[in-house]
This record gives sequence, C-alpha cells and structure tokens, in this order.
Amino acid sequence: MDPVEVEALIRVAMPDATISVRSPDGRHFEALVISEVFDGKRTITRHRAVYDALGELVGREIHALSLRTLTPSEADAE
Repeated sequence: MDPVEVEALIRVAMPDATISVRSPDGRHFEALVISEVFDGKRTITRHRAVYDALGELVGREIHALSLRTLTPSEADAE
C-alpha cells in the first residue's frame, strides 16, 4: 500500500478532513487525521471511524496503523 492510497480511502469517508499519512515500508503507517467530525467523540470512536474507512485492508495490506485523531481546535492548541 502507498500512503497516498491510504489517505484517499480516509478522505472518501471524511472529505472535510486534513489528513497526513506516512509509511516507511508500505505496511506500517502513521496517520494524522484532523476533522470536525471528531468533535465530542472519544478517542476509541475516532479511531474506529478511521478503521471503518480502511475496512479489511487493516490487518492485511495495512499491517499496523498508528493514529492521531484531532479536532481542528485540538490541532491548533498543539
């Protein structure tokens, strides 16, 4: 898998999001997803939304995925 492909899949589910995906090897990924849709949601719910966007690729083509999921205001505070 390519980070651009992973980003595109997340973007389909969250078109308003700011997304950054990195991968050193095409199997292990780090993603930062910033979206208003996360407002008021717990971390597990945010992560589940990203995993749902990637479907069965997680655990197969995407061996590991490290996620940071923030609202725009949380991102601005960093």
